[in-house]
Amino acid sequence: MQPIDQFGTATPTESSPVTRVDAGMIVVDSAGDDAGKVSAVQAPGTNVRPDTAAGVAEVLMGTGYLRIDGTGALSNDTYASGEQIADIAGGEPGTVRLNVRRDELHRATS
Repeated sequence: MQPIDQFGTATPTESSPVTRVDAGMIVVDSAGDDAGKVSAVQAPGTNVRPDTAAGVAEVLMGTGYLRIDGTGALSNDTYASGEQIADIAGGEPGTVRLNVRRDELHRATS
């Protein structure tokens, strides 16, 4: 069982998958569709607030998160929590596979 922080978020006691992700890695969703490229990585417990709605931002800060540059002309950036990472494959540039569809990711507000 993991400890719970003041926001009701489980704080990881083991290494988070977020810590194995680097900027520039390709991101694919649970269906294998391209979700974009990692532009920023924040470890669990960060004080760096993501550019998203209150409440969501605190959860992302607790679990750690990836900021993903969106794909397509009308896409905006999204955030994936550490809990949404299914697996990470090494290589150049490496791939992050999510356990959710890209339309389930939290959208950046700007």
